[in-house]
Amino acid sequence: MKKLFLLFTLCSLLFVIEAQTAGRPYWFTLEQGKSYFRNQDYGNALMAFEDARQQRRDMYTKMEQDLIAVLSLPEVRRLNDSLSNVEKYAADRNVINVSKALDELYYRLPKESFNDSAEAALKAFGTLKDYPEAEYWIGEVFRLEGELGVALGQYQRAYNLKDRLEIPDFALEILYRMADLRKIRQEYTLMESAYLEILKNDTLWSGTDNTFAKESMGRVLENEGLDQFLMVFRYNNHWVEKAHRELGLYYYISGRHVKAADHLLFAFLIQNSIIIENLLHNQFDYAFSSADDLLDRILIDAPLSEYAAEVEYYKTVYYLGGAIYGNGNLTTARNFWELLAEKPEAGEWSIRARAQLQSPFIEKINEMP
Repeated sequence: MKKLFLLFTLCSLLFVIEAQTAGRPYWFTLEQGKSYFRNQDYGNALMAFEDARQQRRDMYTKMEQDLIAVLSLPEVRRLNDSLSNVEKYAADRNVINVSKALDELYYRLPKESFNDSAEAALKAFGTLKDYPEAEYWIGEVFRLEGELGVALGQYQRAYNLKDRLEIPDFALEILYRMADLRKIRQEYTLMESAYLEILKNDTLWSGTDNTFAKESMGRVLENEGLDQFLMVFRYNNHWVEKAHRELGLYYYISGRHVKAADHLLFAFLIQNSIIIENLLHNQFDYAFSSADDLLDRILIDAPLSEYAAEVEYYKTVYYLGGAIYGNGNLTTARNFWELLAEKPEAGEWSIRARAQLQSPFIEKINEMP
C-alpha cells in the first residue's frame, strides 16, 4: 500500500512539474537554462535550451495554424488578402486566438512591413519559429563539453538567424565565439573571416572615408608623435577592439606588417580612448598630457589595470611597434617600445621592448594556414 501511495505521489509531482513547465513562456525556459549553465549543471542546461527552442516553435506553429484556419473560411477568402480586414474580422467575431497571434506578430515585426498582406503575415510566423538565442546557448554547452565542431555548427546556425535576434548586437558575440573556436582549432583563414565580418560593423574602418581616416592617423603618428596622436584622435567602439587586435597579431605573426599595423593602431586607439574617457569621468580635473603619464595612471588604478590585462594592452603596444618597424619606420616604432621599456610593471613586454631598443628585429614569421 505504501509503495502504491509513493508511486501515486511521484506521478502526481511529475504531472505538476510538467504542467508548470508547459505553462512557462519559451524565454523563461531559456533563462532557466542559463541559470543551470552558470551553475555548471550542463545536462539540465542543455535540456532547458532545447525545450525553449521547441516551445517557441510550438507557439508560433500554433499561431500560424490558427491564422490559416481563419484565412481558409469562405467569408475571409473574399477579403482579398487584406490583413487589416482579417484583423477586423477577428476582432468583430471575437476570434481571440487570431487577435492575440496578430498582436504578437506586430510586437515582433513592424505592422507596415506586411503591406497589408495576410499572406505576408502568415509567412512571417514561419520565420519566427526559429530561436537563435537557444541555438547559441546549445552551442555553449557543447563548447564546454569539448565538442567544438558541434558547437561551431550551433553558432553558425544562430548567426544565420541573426535577423531574428532579440538584441541585434548579440550577432557580434556569436561571431566572436566562432572566431575563438576557429583559433583553437587552428583554422586561421576561417578565424580571419569571422573577425573581418565583425569589422563590417566598424563604420570608421569599413566606411567610405576609411582610407582617409587611416592615412590621417598614420600621418599624425609619424610626423607629430604618439602623444599628439592620442591628443587628436578618439574612437571608443569597444565592440570591434578585439577583432582589430586579434587580426593585427595574426597578420604580424604571418608577416603581413602593413595590415598588422593598421589593425593594431585601431585597437590601440580604442583601448586608449576608453581608458581616457574613464579617467575623464572619474577624475574631474584630469586632462590627457602624454602616453607615459597615461600608462602610469593605468598601473596604479585597479579597474584600469584589469581592463589593460583584458585587452592585452602591453602586448598590443609591443606588437604595434613591431609592425611599424616591419614597415620600415624605426623612429615611430621606438616610441612604442620606449613607452614599455620604462615600465617594468609591464612585465614580459617591458623586457622584450628593451631588447628591441638595443637591437631591433622582426620576429620569426609563422606561415599559418
